[in-house]
Amino acid sequence: MNRNVLETVMGAVVLVVALIFLAFAYSSAGIRTVSGYTVTAKFDHIDGIKTGSDVRISGIKVGTVTAATLDPKTFQADVRMTIDAAYPLPVDTIAVIASPSLLGDNVMMLTPGNDDKTIPPGGAIAQTQSPTSLQSLMAQAMFSLSGGAKPADGAAPPPSGPAPSGPSPSK
Repeated sequence: MNRNVLETVMGAVVLVVALIFLAFAYSSAGIRTVSGYTVTAKFDHIDGIKTGSDVRISGIKVGTVTAATLDPKTFQADVRMTIDAAYPLPVDTIAVIASPSLLGDNVMMLTPGNDDKTIPPGGAIAQTQSPTSLQSLMAQAMFSLSGGAKPADGAAPPPSGPAPSGPSPSK
């Protein structure tokens, strides 16, 4: 009988410690929903952005991505965000998808402009920049290291010296 009581008490202690750990992890992770106004932005591609991604200004979370859909007419990604009402965005704000670290998820970084007019609730951010693909950067680096375009198979390489001047010899 003593053994069953001891096992029950130990199980209860383990559960309490697990709940304390989960509460601490939740409070220190900075996971919170932001209430405020909604804005949208259109991107060519949104690699790494999903519902729940952070929206940041100067590294500080000011909003949350609430939806990402595909516009059937333009085939651009339409991202809807909720921004804290304490931060009215100027109309010349720029939205950039960036990765704050090499291992982290992408976040929406906003760079507010200097315009006196602000984006109204339900408005749109006009200036956007899609994330740079690692594959495209590697392809550009390899292309630039290889010296540019190569001639097609069987074609002669372009002449490397100055073009001959005067009449060409005829046979």
